[in-house]
Amino acid sequence: MAEVLVTHSADETQALGVELGRRLAPGEVVAFYGDLGSGKTCMIQGICQALKVTDYVTSPTFILINEYGGKLGGRMVPVYHFDLYRLGGPDELEALGAEEYFYGCGVCVVEWAERAGDLLPEGCREVRLEYVEGDERRIEISR
Repeated sequence: MAEVLVTHSADETQALGVELGRRLAPGEVVAFYGDLGSGKTCMIQGICQALKVTDYVTSPTFILINEYGGKLGGRMVPVYHFDLYRLGGPDELEALGAEEYFYGCGVCVVEWAERAGDLLPEGCREVRLEYVEGDERRIEISR
């Protein structure tokens, strides 16, 4: 069952990320779908805020993955932030050893998840962001 929400500012989109981040557990993968400027990175910044990441969170467009130190329930948990925008295809992702991340004990957030092909774990959370107008975004979150 999908949860559909509308945010009206970058702050609201980030706050929604914080809310989602509080519901995550070690080993979870969150797949983000949406056009450029739809709010994927903004929402991921909120997730990282909820996971107590102290680094500045930016999209790893040119290096494909950033690793941050996070905390869940007082326990250290790595946060892996993938940006697959420049990925040539799922084969490149597989060559990077992405499955070790996806099936590990960290939290993975994946921008441009459609480029991962079938490498993403079955049943991962999906977040679909859609630009409406101005700062308004339609966001659908499903399991």
